[in-house]
Amino acid sequence: MELLVIRHAKAEAHGHPQGDAARALVPKGFDQAARIGRLLRKTDRRPDIVLTSPLVRARQTAEALCEAAEMPGPVVQGWLACGMDPETAIRELVAFSDFERVAIVGHEPDLSSLIEWLLGCTGSSVEVKKASITGLQVHPPAWHARLLFHIPPGLIGE
Repeated sequence: MELLVIRHAKAEAHGHPQGDAARALVPKGFDQAARIGRLLRKTDRRPDIVLTSPLVRARQTAEALCEAAEMPGPVVQGWLACGMDPETAIRELVAFSDFERVAIVGHEPDLSSLIEWLLGCTGSSVEVKKASITGLQVHPPAWHARLLFHIPPGLIGE
């Protein structure tokens, strides 16, 4: 399975009156998410399914990228909310292992921890920036991975 790991795009600052889960994307974030979607479409890397955290900023990122990629909308998964650990992610991803390409949209430091775990890295060797995309070739059932690419937001074109 090819796993596309996408961190949510730029969102409102911490301290939202309705709590962290309610933080929405800012205009720049919507643009970043759409750019990811256009990149996936143009490079023929559209996932078979997009899974997203239920938090507003991640959901909005997933929805905007799906729209720009001209593909069906995302599927909300509670396990992708803040605080996800690699073991939980792997346990949940098993249900999607028949898909050729799966995208997940989530949060830090969870995504970095997952990538490190899959690659066998340790010690904060990975940092996933907002609106970046990392492609991994994942090999179930052992769940080890090979890095295919990492594209930071500044390199994602129009």
